Amino acid sequence: MYRYMHEFVANKKLLVIGYVWPEPKSSAAGSRMLQLIDVFLSENYDVTFASPCAKTDNAFHLNAIGVSQQTIALNNSSFDAFIKTLNPSAVLFDRFMMEEQFGWRVAEQCPKAVRILDTEDLHFLRKGRQQAFKVGKSFNKTHLFSDIAKREIASIYRCDLSLIISKAEMEILANTFKVDKSLLLYLPFMIDDILEIDFAKFPKFEERNHFVTIGNFLHEPNYNAVLYLKETIWPLIRKQLPKAELHVYGAYVSEKVNQLHNVKQGFLIKGFADDVNEVMQNAKVCLAPIRFGAGLKGKLVDAMQNGTPVVTTSIGAEGMEELINTCGCIADTPEDFTEKTVNIYKNKLLWDEKSAGTNPVLNQFFNKNKYRKVLVEAIQNTLNHLNEKRQNNFVGQMLMHHSLQSTKYLSKWIEEKNS
Repeated sequence: MYRYMHEFVANKKLLVIGYVWPEPKSSAAGSRMLQLIDVFLSENYDVTFASPCAKTDNAFHLNAIGVSQQTIALNNSSFDAFIKTLNPSAVLFDRFMMEEQFGWRVAEQCPKAVRILDTEDLHFLRKGRQQAFKVGKSFNKTHLFSDIAKREIASIYRCDLSLIISKAEMEILANTFKVDKSLLLYLPFMIDDILEIDFAKFPKFEERNHFVTIGNFLHEPNYNAVLYLKETIWPLIRKQLPKAELHVYGAYVSEKVNQLHNVKQGFLIKGFADDVNEVMQNAKVCLAPIRFGAGLKGKLVDAMQNGTPVVTTSIGAEGMEELINTCGCIADTPEDFTEKTVNIYKNKLLWDEKSAGTNPVLNQFFNKNKYRKVLVEAIQNTLNHLNEKRQNNFVGQMLMHHSLQSTKYLSKWIEEKNS
């Protein structure tokens, strides 16, 4: 694809260490992982995906795209033999927990391999906001300085490059925690351009009905948003739109979610969506009143890709506020959320404006070719200056040293105890 990539590296092998097996139909994290894998495959990498997690029926068939699969064990030296034999030139950790578990083993067995961390979102930011919400306090910087923050930022320092999905998170890492920007790469979702000819085929205002919300229910912010809709926002909307329905989709629906189903109220739990594009194209407006969280919200991108206007909160819009204002509305109180939702739902001119705005703005914001090139160049630069980059990252060296001394021997103790 890019001329300079012909000399990318002689040993073109990538090992992905996954927190879970990718489930693109269940979560944005699954889609994100496949986007990253696709970049390496396009550069003729041999890709192996390994995970200690059990597979579910929703797991993507990686072998169908030429990716090898390997089950690995936590706290087990069998991983050492596996990675030494594989001898990858790059290792991608799926979230900081996997770097904690396997990073020191990678450093020992394959010291020349580039270590890349995909944060997905900043876990300490999401957990900090969740904690503030639980105790009824306004979120502030004090909620960031947690043990999870220490663990996650330590992981960022131990890696050669960390992929950050949101500009807001880039600012927090660089400004609040003073992380060296050379360790960070802003990399949002990478999606194919929506052609105007395809966009024109989407159902129009008159052909759509009802509202939709979607999200993996293993993710606490998603369940909380649905509960917020059920208890607070949806009753206000139904007063003005008594015949409207809210269709709630998502993977891993639990009994407590099913109990929210109420036909008389038009609050319908639909469960797993096999085709998110079909679901979005049938809906008139996508609702996402997210009260805590981090990263970019895949459900909003799914909606906008299908010409479906969105209404969300400031947290939901974080990192793509300009995009959301073009393609929908941002509201943080139940009353304002309801007013903007009903207005878009009833006002054809406004709906047409928001729907049509998604095409050019979305293509620019998540331009696949642009950000693939950004990622490829960043990895190339890291490979070319790996020793220099590590020498300049003394904090990372220090943390890796202590990781080798503490995590390593704790892991060996656990392995011995389990033997």
